[in-house]
Amino acid sequence: MTERSGSESGPAHKTLEFGMALLIGAFGLVVIFGSVKAGINWGAEGPRAGFFPFYVGAAIVGASAINLWNAQRDDDGRVFADWGQLRQVMSVLVPTAIYVASMPFVGLYVASTVFIAWFMRWLGGYRWLTTIAVAVGMPVVTYLVFERWFLVPLPKGPFEEWLGL
Repeated sequence: MTERSGSESGPAHKTLEFGMALLIGAFGLVVIFGSVKAGINWGAEGPRAGFFPFYVGAAIVGASAINLWNAQRDDDGRVFADWGQLRQVMSVLVPTAIYVASMPFVGLYVASTVFIAWFMRWLGGYRWLTTIAVAVGMPVVTYLVFERWFLVPLPKGPFEEWLGL
């Protein structure tokens, strides 16, 4: 990542385009290798499981190669975003990733309560009473609607098991 001088500093647009093209190309290669493992030819019953995904992966790799070519060819010195903007994005992305990663261990309801409270208090600046009411109320409503009304079980953690939910 390169920094620019002046009021606009942050990662170069070209650097991020190049990185994303490589990342998406790697995803396409994973799809191709998985498809080959599943079989990309025709069987007695028709195309095997990897037939269609193989060609999708090949198209992804081809599109990524074109994007890599365009990224290395153009350098107009543009900045993708300044560091302040990226900090704002990360202030949402990191807690969301933690929320998703914690869900298998603590369950949907506890993770959602903490997640909602964090965002309301930290980003929203709401009073504690409002924050606690919404952070506890939304998982309760979710439980009642999905688990009791629609009979759809949602991921539970140790706290919900302790409560017998």
